[in-house]
Amino acid sequence: MGSTKRRKAQLALRLKQRFGHGGKRKGAGRRRAAPMPRVGHRARARLGRNQPVHVTWRVLPHVWNLRSRRAFRALLRTFRPAVERFGTRLTHFSVQRNHLHLIVEADGAPALSAAMQGLGIRIAKGLNRMMGRSGKVFADRFRARPLRTPTDARIAIAYVLGNARIHAERQGRAPSAAPDRFAASPAQLFAATPWWRTIDDDRPPIAAPTSWLLRVGWMRGRP
Repeated sequence: MGSTKRRKAQLALRLKQRFGHGGKRKGAGRRRAAPMPRVGHRARARLGRNQPVHVTWRVLPHVWNLRSRRAFRALLRTFRPAVERFGTRLTHFSVQRNHLHLIVEADGAPALSAAMQGLGIRIAKGLNRMMGRSGKVFADRFRARPLRTPTDARIAIAYVLGNARIHAERQGRAPSAAPDRFAASPAQLFAATPWWRTIDDDRPPIAAPTSWLLRVGWMRGRP
């Protein structure tokens, strides 16, 4: 009889929670390896037909310097087949040490996503082949900012083509006065001897823009 009462008392004993597992709390979850903030997984902005977009894509720390000759060759081999694909056109680009800036025209958000997914796969395969390894190459999803006004377009074009100068000034280095040889714009399509003819093949890695904003509208934007 006495042992039954003791067992009932033990069953009724309440233990204090000591470890606090579960539930939302500050600092919970796996720590992020990359120092940059993540690109949010919210729905991307709606895009109209033939919409210019500024795309930024960052690679992981283990990826070699993208402005090296070997890495740049590998990127050009992936850009050429992607110039006009899935309803998108690659019209400008700038390759920096650990990220890419692209300006593309897209026939809507689905076209942009399909084109970037295909390009991302080709870039990852090309860079991994060059480095003799496998696995992820990009640190996160690409950032996409629609260009809706002449001023938007003008600022984006200047930022993309002058990105090497911007980084040099931020790091306290003297920027080069020469055009960046790791960047391309439609003006070079009409040059007598564009620089890319000396790298692998003669096919241009960009397409001529067809949107009003990237053809003439950007020149009317505020500097």
